[in-house]
Amino acid sequence: MNKRTWGSVLAVSMLAIILAGCSSNTKETIDSTNAGASASEGPKYTFRLADTHPEGYPTVVGDRKFAELVNEKSGGRIKVEVFPASQLGEEKAVIEQVQLGAIELTRVSTGAMGGFNKEYEVFSLPYIFNSDEHLWKFLESDKGSALLDSLESSRMKGLAYYSSGARNFYSTKPLAGIADMKGLKVRVIQNKVNIDLMEALGANATPMAYGEVFGALQTGVIDAAENNYPSYDTSNHYQQAKNLILDQHQRVPEVLLISKITWDKLSDADKKIISEAAQESVATQRAEWDRFEKQSEEKIKAAGVTITEVTDFTPWREAVKPVIEKYRADYSDILDAIKKAE
Repeated sequence: MNKRTWGSVLAVSMLAIILAGCSSNTKETIDSTNAGASASEGPKYTFRLADTHPEGYPTVVGDRKFAELVNEKSGGRIKVEVFPASQLGEEKAVIEQVQLGAIELTRVSTGAMGGFNKEYEVFSLPYIFNSDEHLWKFLESDKGSALLDSLESSRMKGLAYYSSGARNFYSTKPLAGIADMKGLKVRVIQNKVNIDLMEALGANATPMAYGEVFGALQTGVIDAAENNYPSYDTSNHYQQAKNLILDQHQRVPEVLLISKITWDKLSDADKKIISEAAQESVATQRAEWDRFEKQSEEKIKAAGVTITEVTDFTPWREAVKPVIEKYRADYSDILDAIKKAE
């Protein structure tokens, strides 16, 4: 090899070394830039989230916090549009649309889920939770998380639980004790546990959609219904049914769902964004629930509603024992986990 050829080889070699170094530095810069921008890169989505409750209700506040967090975590790439006040339909119809992927997300009562996932009927069993603290200790347990995951077999994905307080009966007729339940036509969420519960209390169950209750109370189609303070307030049911008894027969949490069809289309990174946003929205929803519940209580008292405090729950618990025993075998593992969470 002559000197000229050797010089050329040396020059090429030096150039290769320099370029390799530059390439390495450039890659580090690009990787660093991508790390900061990755959330905003990828497919863009606009999802709809259906809720039956009105604007400003604690679950809708939770929905909107979830939407805000998804937008923030995705750098604006994933948008969630919230549709409150049953704009996209009542709970049962919306759940069916979520299963089909026609609506991507919804917030519904776990009481409405029994017809879609048998395990969720357990939440309709009376007096299985002693307090909100007991309920949340269970929801945050491994078994509570497993119940969210179990929805995948029903073509949905459970993302998070929301607060809904204790449910109480209210009526157009005097309601001062358990004896007054006898013969009442009571609206219930449509599931068989609720129907059995009414029978155990001597009442007649009338399943119907939430949006139909006000008119049914007004016209006498039903005598009574049951729900928590905020729902009793915002639905204006207190205007028609002015007798409330704080029997606290159920604590039925809410659940935030996404269609399994939608979920399966997402990348692992986007699934993480959705999951984290849902879980982080819970604190906002629970705080709003506590505030709103107190506000509703004061409003209802000011409206002249007759409110009866239950000081002895024994007659109520004794009356509904047959309901719990009827379903104990179906939900033994869940009931054991609930008992363990006391």
